[in-house]
Amino acid sequence: MASVSRGLDRIEVTFDDPSLVADAGLIVPATLMVRLGLEELVNATVKLVGRVGGARPGRKVLTLVATILAGGSHIDHSDRLRAGATHRVLPFRVMAPSTLGTFLRSFTFGHIRQLDAVIAEAIRRAWSLGAGPGRSPMTIDMDSTICGVYGKAKQGAAYGYTRILGYHPLLATWAASGEVLHARMRKGSSQRGHKRFVSELVARVRRAGAGGPLVVRADAGFFSYALIDTLTRLEVAWSITVQIGSHIRGCIEAIDESAWEAIVYPDGGAAQVAETTYVTGAKSGQRHLRLVVRRTRLTDPAQQAFWPDWRHHAFVTDLDMPTIDVDKFHRDHARVELAIRDLKEGAGLEHCPSGRFFANAAWLGCAVLAHNLLRWTARLGHLHHDDHLTVARTMRSRLVALPGRLVNRSGRLVLRLPDRWPWATSFTVALDRIRALPLLT
Repeated sequence: MASVSRGLDRIEVTFDDPSLVADAGLIVPATLMVRLGLEELVNATVKLVGRVGGARPGRKVLTLVATILAGGSHIDHSDRLRAGATHRVLPFRVMAPSTLGTFLRSFTFGHIRQLDAVIAEAIRRAWSLGAGPGRSPMTIDMDSTICGVYGKAKQGAAYGYTRILGYHPLLATWAASGEVLHARMRKGSSQRGHKRFVSELVARVRRAGAGGPLVVRADAGFFSYALIDTLTRLEVAWSITVQIGSHIRGCIEAIDESAWEAIVYPDGGAAQVAETTYVTGAKSGQRHLRLVVRRTRLTDPAQQAFWPDWRHHAFVTDLDMPTIDVDKFHRDHARVELAIRDLKEGAGLEHCPSGRFFANAAWLGCAVLAHNLLRWTARLGHLHHDDHLTVARTMRSRLVALPGRLVNRSGRLVLRLPDRWPWATSFTVALDRIRALPLLT
């Protein structure tokens, strides 16, 4: 047996230190929770009076949020917050998993809307501290995703166009930060609710303090004249992908070859863009929409023999930008997938823990709060430049999931963290900056 193995075998393992803190870095986002007044906000907004498990909703929501911040994806994972002295770096009483399960099951549609109001107010407060866009232009990406489930015990789960059993939530994210501005849980087969969703979204960001021009980008699943009319009425610019049916294809084929302009494209492919006008509707209600088309094809001779034709991607927009620039801007809509992936893989939405539809909708709300808290912590704590992507797993490994020991030094509590921690300076700077923020109520 190797000497290293014999040395490891001699190490005795015990679970008996009440002063250890499992996820000591939670103190940073927890401090931001205090500055934003989140527990009082939830208690004042979410009214579960008379519902079993509905008392003191603030501490229960924040227990779920802290669990997700620490990497939890199931209700039972909240037990890690009760290990050692972890609860002492949190500004609320940590609740047991059984209590949290009862709490989530007490939600109805109206209570979900109240939790939505909490998220909206939390965004307003965070932006008032400096995390928002101010009067700068703001790009919002809208998309939907599939939260897959298994078995038939999930209320509201259904097969949609993807043929995957699950839920189909709507999401809107701020392109610059990746934070979720609005989210709505829907049944798995639902493709509705876009018009009302975007009306609530625009009202929310305006109330939160977004005073500059707004642009909404979306894929073909959102295209409708009702949505375009709503955005136009709200004075929001739009860029929306369209499916290429016979009418759109006719417009594309009518574009003169001299109108196509080459653009930079990844190795092994060529791409060109052009634009035309998409005319639809009868004379009394005729519409003229700016249609921008990108066509791509492979340039490698071996591959081109199998796929010699151009493939087309088209979108309509009211943006006043050159063709090449507006195409580049629209392609950047793909970054919404990074935010969705981070919400699902890094902020608890990889799993819908309950068999009740509204319980899972409440879990989505808690996941959105956790997702946004990480981004507000990074932005307000100056953990990286604003143009850098915030990734939950990176934030967790550098900031949250580090061991600590809570000790008493002459009546003063000290959180002792590992020596030679590579990101110790960023940690202390972020904590000091967040502690310097005013308390909001």
